[in-house]
Amino acid sequence: MYEVRFHGRGGQGAVTAAAMLAAALLEEGKYAVSIPSFGFERRGAPVVSFLRCSDREIRQLTNIYTPDCLICVDPTLAKSVDIFAGLKPGGTLVQATNRPLEEVAIADTVGTVGLCDAIGIALQIFRKPITNTLMLGAFAKTTGIVSLEALKRSLEDSDFRDAGLRQNLDALQRGYDETVVHTIPQRAVA
Repeated sequence: MYEVRFHGRGGQGAVTAAAMLAAALLEEGKYAVSIPSFGFERRGAPVVSFLRCSDREIRQLTNIYTPDCLICVDPTLAKSVDIFAGLKPGGTLVQATNRPLEEVAIADTVGTVGLCDAIGIALQIFRKPITNTLMLGAFAKTTGIVSLEALKRSLEDSDFRDAGLRQNLDALQRGYDETVVHTIPQRAVA
């Protein structure tokens, strides 16, 4: 089973992104479940959502405490929330940021990092810092778990088909194209 934890702020679409990713994985013949987590339901408050995918039926619907991958849709969130809590050794971080790798705080457990200037791109496309579709493209490029084509079909079948579909498809493509993937050498355990 592959487990993903999304970190964001209210209004950035982290919960919606998990649901769209689940739909794309289902389309590719995998089992997937998205699990929203609602705490402070206000714009700007930290939010988290979860996704599990597998080649077999999934019965576990609990929160994810030891994810394989973290998707952080807000570059400022790591300053106030321990987004790396429980990340499996060699895990993946997909981070919205315009900073180079050397300036990004990364836990020792991270093995792969995908960096995407999602805020900058979102401001160009939407004129708002809504990064969820961009980060789905970044996730696809960084992990290879889901295809860009399946994500596009998921968008076309979603609520975006009527409002902003073209912009969201553009955001998805740019998130994929403009993400820079880094492999982090793992430190030897003494």
